[in-house]
Amino acid sequence: MIQSNAVVAQRWNQKMKRQTKHKFFLLVAAVCLALPLGAMAQAWPTKQPIKLVAVFPPGGSVDQVARLLAQPLSVQLGQSIIVENKGGASGSIGAAAVAAAPADGYTFAVVFDTHGVNPSLIPGLPFDSKKDLAPIVLIGTGSMVLATQANSDFKTFADVVAAAKSKSGVNYGSIGSGSLGHLAMALLGKNGGMDFQHIPYKGGGLLMNDALAGHVPLAIGSMFLVKPHIDSKRLRPLVVTTSKRSPDLPGVPTLAESGYAGFDAPAWWAVLAPAKTPPEIVKRMNEELNKVLRLPEVTKRFDAQGIAVVGGTAESARVFIENQMDIWGKVVKDNNIKAD
Repeated sequence: MIQSNAVVAQRWNQKMKRQTKHKFFLLVAAVCLALPLGAMAQAWPTKQPIKLVAVFPPGGSVDQVARLLAQPLSVQLGQSIIVENKGGASGSIGAAAVAAAPADGYTFAVVFDTHGVNPSLIPGLPFDSKKDLAPIVLIGTGSMVLATQANSDFKTFADVVAAAKSKSGVNYGSIGSGSLGHLAMALLGKNGGMDFQHIPYKGGGLLMNDALAGHVPLAIGSMFLVKPHIDSKRLRPLVVTTSKRSPDLPGVPTLAESGYAGFDAPAWWAVLAPAKTPPEIVKRMNEELNKVLRLPEVTKRFDAQGIAVVGGTAESARVFIENQMDIWGKVVKDNNIKAD
């Protein structure tokens, strides 16, 4: 009996040694796997310049937002920030490029509200908007404005409604097929029995050029894009798309006030990264961008363009963006809205 107990004890000790050794090797393996990510995060951003991919062409609000962020962010990080415009397909081409980029903290996307519309409106996107891109921060929100050339016959939104209910309908331009402006006008036309004929542009700069020249009778764009031309008296604002009046244009009515109760379609801007970017880099970039957004000169410049700074955590940005995707996905489905 004594010998049997000794054998049992010996076998137990051998088993415990094997388990301990196995756990040790697992721990070593985990540490080894974590080292490259840890080293990457610790070295960031000293390796190379950081690229902000503006997902629309030069001249529009996304381009301007990216450039407003770049200079102070460069100062804070001690690294060059390069703004690269990669427009097309309502921002999805630039977003796809960032989703496919190395997840090393050196490539980020600056996106517009179209990012929340594209998953439901554009079939066969080459990336999953929720799984392949990680929100870093929600930069801000603002009203969209429906505006017309200063010498236009459209003096009020009621004039637009009358024209859109006539046999000929009325043309309007947006920053592109699938943009939130396009979707908002399509929804408005369907619910209000109005014929709005969409003219898509490849970005805000081209849209504003034609709106100012009177080549397109109506233009819908973010406050950031449209307000400078309202201030110069070259465009006349007719209505804003948010549920409350914009403090930047307090005299301009909302669509909700104009007979379309509950209508609310805010413009928004955010910074995203490839989904597998190390959490330490996501956290640091979020912190640095929040510092930039709190700078008085930056806040002032955004305010002047109709953008209310939001900031906050990466998680709050994710919740907001996914909520926008869900809201507009339902609108697209319920109203059978298609991209041009």
